[in-house]
Amino acid sequence: MDKKLPKEAYGGVAGKDYIPYVTDSSKLGGNIAVLIIGIIFAAIFAASTAYSGMKAGLTVAAGIPGAILGSALVAVFAKQKGILGRNLVQGMASGGESVASGLIFVLPSVILIGSEFTFLEGLAVGIGGVLFGIGIASLVYNYLIIDQHGELMYPEAMAISETLVASDAGGDSMKFMGIGFVIGGVLNTLSSSFLNLTNNVMSFAGKSFYKWKFDLEVNPLLLGIGFIVGLDVSLTMFAGSILSAFGITPLLAYFAEMANDGVMVWNNASLAVNQMSVGDISGSYVKYIGAGMMLCGGIIGAIKLIPTIIASVKETLNAKSSSSEGEGSSAHLIILLAGTVIGLIASFIISGSIVMTIVGAILSFVLSLLFVIVAGRLTGTIGTSNLPVSGMTIASLVIVTVVFVAMGWTSKADNKSLLLFGSFIVVAIAIAGGYCQSQKVTFVIGGNKNEMQRYFTISAVVGVIVVVGVMVLLTEQLKITGDNPPFALPQANLMSTLTSGIMSGELPWVMIIVGVFMAIVLHFLNLPIMTVAIGFYLPISTTSIILVGALVREFIERTTKSDEEKEVKVSNGISLSSGLVAGGSILGLIGIICQVTGLVGGHAPSGFAAGNGMAVVLLVILVILTAIPILNSRVKDKANE
Repeated sequence: MDKKLPKEAYGGVAGKDYIPYVTDSSKLGGNIAVLIIGIIFAAIFAASTAYSGMKAGLTVAAGIPGAILGSALVAVFAKQKGILGRNLVQGMASGGESVASGLIFVLPSVILIGSEFTFLEGLAVGIGGVLFGIGIASLVYNYLIIDQHGELMYPEAMAISETLVASDAGGDSMKFMGIGFVIGGVLNTLSSSFLNLTNNVMSFAGKSFYKWKFDLEVNPLLLGIGFIVGLDVSLTMFAGSILSAFGITPLLAYFAEMANDGVMVWNNASLAVNQMSVGDISGSYVKYIGAGMMLCGGIIGAIKLIPTIIASVKETLNAKSSSSEGEGSSAHLIILLAGTVIGLIASFIISGSIVMTIVGAILSFVLSLLFVIVAGRLTGTIGTSNLPVSGMTIASLVIVTVVFVAMGWTSKADNKSLLLFGSFIVVAIAIAGGYCQSQKVTFVIGGNKNEMQRYFTISAVVGVIVVVGVMVLLTEQLKITGDNPPFALPQANLMSTLTSGIMSGELPWVMIIVGVFMAIVLHFLNLPIMTVAIGFYLPISTTSIILVGALVREFIERTTKSDEEKEVKVSNGISLSSGLVAGGSILGLIGIICQVTGLVGGHAPSGFAAGNGMAVVLLVILVILTAIPILNSRVKDKANE
């Protein structure tokens, strides 16, 4: 039977008149099996997203992978729940992923400023942000989901809905995800991220008058991300890295060698400017240009949001009368109240001062309220993958930092408190996008919104526990810097640089201002500032392998003649790439945890396995293993599903 969504799912009727795919409104999708599967998915996608986000500054939405994997497991353990059960599972996967996407932006900044946070502190701000974000988003449910049906298209929600409806298509998707998981898992197990049996980074450097360094990390996770995001994004990021590694760094190195012997690096009194290596130049100067670019990009993004903010708030106020209608309307008020109470408790825990508690809590609640509504509306326009969380977070942190400085709170302890308040805000913003997207899928499919609210909230809390636990466990790893640190943390580095620099007044403002003007030039050229800036900030070893993944996709698309066959291959390629990301991130995370706890480690590759040649071999193997299954995809695969 050819199962399809109703054409009205995309609009054409008022939201209140829409007849969903499942018309039995009394049917629920949840039971203990679905709940357990969802919790497992929430934990897995939270850990995976935290790892990949801290590693590369990019995350992959969990809705479609969650729908594909959920289809298989629900069919085995909760078959009677069908599509409604699968919908809850994908929503819970999104809940875990959304939390991680928010926490990785700010919470590691506490470690980067030379401080630490406890598990309780991370848990308090995370759960408070989750409940507050879901509570506010639930208040405007009717407006965002029902009243704006057909106006706000929720593109990723519709893609997830189509995946759920085409439930029989799970076979091939599962197969390709499994292939990707095995490839990513095996290569990461062999490489330096786990057993350290082989070198997986090829490195080349120029040490003459023109100082440069090029690295490429053979990482299945990053290659998978490249395939998913495509050539435009990958090439734009790589362009930022090229500008950094082959433009700005050699230029600064050239002038640095002219400095007198007594001139020292601004943030390292033991290192002379004329003795800086490429890594020193990058860490002490170039990264601040990147920070200026990201700061300017975030501010420009926030300014662009002003019309959306005004429209969202006005239309939300106009829709106030309808927002409280419907069954179970008190549930979201309870969630919102719980988020407010936990937020207040968290404020006191992280500040230890009544005045800072009140000021920080008010700022957190007001900014979260504002940007949660904006995030819900933008998710309906561009989806969660493209949600400008960076811009909203930067705008929020600048406002909070200015208030803190005005109050005289400028110590390291005050900076830590500020960043924990920022963590509350960014979690609320990120979770609102994932929640609205999951509720749109529920509306289109015909599930129960209150059931999705309960399951999504549980998954988000699980996500907070997992992500905070992982960060606490990996505190020492997150402190490591250099040319190829275990975690690049581009956004968290920006937040720590921004807040600590403003508070101390010790930022290298010339570098920041140069970055700002570079961003303005990019804006005038109509280029994506944040994408270029993240590439500028990330190690070129990261952006180069992401580009390789995008080139694999480009090769497959260009060598495929028919549009139908191309669609099948790209779809299967995205499934395989999702497996690469999952396998690479999960095994990579397990490997680092094993190293930290002493279960593995102490072994270093030697001989050929330690050189560039081994990294080249691994790269060839990875590309071949990725491309061949996708190239062998045929249209008949889709027809037989």
